[in-house]
Amino acid sequence: MKNQILSSLEELPSPSFVCEEELLEKNLKLLKYVQDETGINILLALKGFAMHSTFDLCKQYLKGCCASGLHEAILAKEEFGLEVHTYSPAFKDEEIDEIVSISNHLVFNSFSQLKRFKDRAYGKVSLGIRLNPEYSSVEVDLYNPCSPFSRMGTTKANFDDTQLKYLDGFHFHTLCEQNVDALEGALKSFEDKFSQYFDRLKWVNFGGGHHITRADYDVERLIKLLKDFKSRYPHLKVYMEPGEAIGWQTGYLVATVLDIIDNGMKLAILDTSAEAHMPDTLAMPYRAMIRNSGIANEKKYTYRFGGNTCLSGDIIGDYSFDEELKVGNKIILEDMIHYTMVKTTTFNGIKLPSIVIKSKDGSYKVIKNFGYEDYKMRLS
Repeated sequence: MKNQILSSLEELPSPSFVCEEELLEKNLKLLKYVQDETGINILLALKGFAMHSTFDLCKQYLKGCCASGLHEAILAKEEFGLEVHTYSPAFKDEEIDEIVSISNHLVFNSFSQLKRFKDRAYGKVSLGIRLNPEYSSVEVDLYNPCSPFSRMGTTKANFDDTQLKYLDGFHFHTLCEQNVDALEGALKSFEDKFSQYFDRLKWVNFGGGHHITRADYDVERLIKLLKDFKSRYPHLKVYMEPGEAIGWQTGYLVATVLDIIDNGMKLAILDTSAEAHMPDTLAMPYRAMIRNSGIANEKKYTYRFGGNTCLSGDIIGDYSFDEELKVGNKIILEDMIHYTMVKTTTFNGIKLPSIVIKSKDGSYKVIKNFGYEDYKMRLS
């Protein structure tokens, strides 16, 4: 079924990730508006959205990609083709030369990494250091880059100004799906601690976590903040690298009810899995939204949705519906494109969801199906 064009959701392979082209472009247009108004450069963070079948569209609006290591950097170079910015908490000796060869910016997490690799990188790629401004506004520690004892970035106490001659830029990333007020606080702390070095730099990178395309995000306040920063430091090129803002609310995961049983309440087993296909629903945790559903007991019929793996805790949640569910019904789990697709696994040998694009004309294009070989190739 690869590259097959289908006319209805009912025809799609199940489970499937469906990215809606029209919604993706809407997000991209908003990000381009921010770039045009401020003169900054917005990069696609591959850790949050790496659906490279959409890159021909994405690169019409964005300036490049940020990668978290060698494989993402190669993907950015091969499939996106614009700027490649690479950061990792620690680079490996056997990978650094290839990373340098395909990156435009290389950001080290520590001065010890800079000292180790500078002779192989300096003069070949623009070098930066990730800094920790010690501004903590993320409530969930799992996603908080500035939590106590964080390994992410260098604090002021560990800043080594003897290495400034090798650096073109500073990078900081303190946010997770937050509004502009969180960036204001982080930026103030960043400037308070490190602005005395800005005159020696060429660029700064405000990292990710900027939920720019969310409905309640204050875009005009962001534009003012960015313009004010650039007026203070006109020589600095400014980058941002959101992941969630590109894929936010651009599509869904389609699944099918395989069985319905009763063990004190109605239990619906799907052909998808929280553990294998939606791990953030268990890790964060958060409640996935399901189309046309309510919370438990809000509507007439309540079901607990579970995945088709042997993990007892593979539970998506409790949902209610106006009509009784039947085996074979399609279930649509909303907003499953950003961060969800990139975290899928084949735990229990469960099949990975197919990847589908819903075109502007309403048709569905099956980009890729997965099967046994995709499971087998990850093992030995």
